[in-house]
Amino acid sequence: MSQVRVRFAPSPTGFFHIGSARTALFNWLYARHTGGVFILRIEDTDKERNSEQFLNVIYDSLRWLGLNWDEGPLVGGAFGPYRQSERASVYSEYLQKLKTAGRTYEKDGAVWFKLLGERYEVYDEHRKKTVTKVKVAPTAIEDQIRGHVERLEDEDFVIVRSDGNPVFHFVNVVDDIAMQITHVIRGEDHLSNTSKHVELFKAFGAPVPAFAHIPLILKQNGPGKMSKRDQGALIEEYQKRGFLPEALVNFLCLLGWNPKDDREKMLISDVIELFDLPGVNQSNARFDEKKLAHMNMAYLLALPTERFVAEAKLFFQKHPAGVAALAQPEVFREVMLLAQPKIKGFEELPAYTGYFFNEDFVLDPKVKDKVMAKPEAKTRLGELIAALPSMDLSNDSAIEEAIKHLATSNSLGFGDYQAVARLAVSGTNAGPSITSIFRVLGRTRVEQRLSRLLALS
Repeated sequence: MSQVRVRFAPSPTGFFHIGSARTALFNWLYARHTGGVFILRIEDTDKERNSEQFLNVIYDSLRWLGLNWDEGPLVGGAFGPYRQSERASVYSEYLQKLKTAGRTYEKDGAVWFKLLGERYEVYDEHRKKTVTKVKVAPTAIEDQIRGHVERLEDEDFVIVRSDGNPVFHFVNVVDDIAMQITHVIRGEDHLSNTSKHVELFKAFGAPVPAFAHIPLILKQNGPGKMSKRDQGALIEEYQKRGFLPEALVNFLCLLGWNPKDDREKMLISDVIELFDLPGVNQSNARFDEKKLAHMNMAYLLALPTERFVAEAKLFFQKHPAGVAALAQPEVFREVMLLAQPKIKGFEELPAYTGYFFNEDFVLDPKVKDKVMAKPEAKTRLGELIAALPSMDLSNDSAIEEAIKHLATSNSLGFGDYQAVARLAVSGTNAGPSITSIFRVLGRTRVEQRLSRLLALS
């Protein structure tokens, strides 16, 4: 078999959708699995809706996901240009081939593709008019995922509009021929176009590529395909929220494909080795944001310490809370290490860690009312403040022993001090261990916070 050549052909008419990312990923995986070539081709003939901003979103999103392309814009290749807006001369050349072969005619200012076969007229109830049909056999497709599929294409169709712009079907097939595409891997919603495309391939005398139509991604709740308007649909959203690209790629791999051994968290090298088109499911895949969040958490937990701190720093650089957090690099690193086992995503970091970097954090009113409702709460605060100067705050074990000693000397338990201490230093009742918070904040800041709560009580 000749070298596999696949293409991802997005239109820069909107933000990068998770369905587009999955299509790009499956093409990229198949190219890497087979030692083939992954081509990025930009379908930018819609002058009214295209924008350079959206084109850059496509480039940035693919790079962020690690889906490097072998040929295409910015990297070049022997079959360029790779933007349809720059390929007018190619389309003119191929249109002339069809005209010379007698496979076109003009009607209403548009150029139509002429099917071969006996013609007859019939009244179409749906369109309320008489239309010309062509007696042809159904187009048979041996789809790499869906198996044997038949589609009937029995009417001529437009290939160049009256304004002179070629339509999607025509440029799509011309580019696939000119770029020697061997496998067309795309969404199931394109299956209805395939009979038109096969007829065009045949009319050009070109080999018909293998087709593989991947299942749709269904929205989280309710019926229907996930759209750009649905929550969680845009790749840019996950970038802003600090998701790890490898976690998102792993999740997307499993939307419509699985390795048959119940594994979920997988190295991309293992996915490349196992991925093949017959292993892609025929049934549609339902998007599950909770599962994605869980996958992201699993990747966060497994990150090497320095990578986690570096990624957290990048997140804070784009967040308003970052000014205070990044101004304290030594504290920042310690706090990030405390947060790593506890958070599901970087987006939780500002709320989870904010009190480490600011003295004006808010005391949760519900927690404050509950903790300070106990008559002995103020006494416990006073005892902690009195014991603090003699405490060893160099490590968690020493802090724990010191609080336990204080508790024992007053015939109490560790928990009798924990709730009031946590409220004082963090404003809440959850987070890292109280011993870790004391250690990272240091004696002066802990004493100031304990005293502040005592004064407010």
